[in-house]
Amino acid sequence: MANVSPARGDITSHPDASEMRDRYARVLGGRDVALVDGPVFLLGLYCAASPWIVHYTTSQPPLVTHNLIMGIAIGLLALGFTRAPERMYGLSWAMCALGVWMIISPWVVGDSPDAGVVWNNIIIGALALILGLACAGTAAKASTRP
Repeated sequence: MANVSPARGDITSHPDASEMRDRYARVLGGRDVALVDGPVFLLGLYCAASPWIVHYTTSQPPLVTHNLIMGIAIGLLALGFTRAPERMYGLSWAMCALGVWMIISPWVVGDSPDAGVVWNNIIIGALALILGLACAGTAAKASTRP
């Protein structure tokens, strides 16, 4: 009986091996912060739902709308980071700005907020700032690769 199965050889002898390696590196190159996408999305969900979780919907109506919109924005950034990381990681600095804004927003948007509201927004803002810096740092590192 004849052996008709194809012989498995080393791919390094393939004429397009270097091009395939380069393409593989390009495809995986933008996924350095894959572990940050999930926490950013969860942070956005929490930010949007936080007025109902912390129970300040009646005492701070402007902050309810504000946190809902900011949570949606953070969630959309996370979805963008997941869908098109090589294009979206430039917006990591925008997430840092959203984090700083979340820290100061209780005093700008709110009307004499209590400690729970203030700490809620400070924690959300600090996490957004840290995750944004992680994304921005990795994006900067990825853009300096050869």
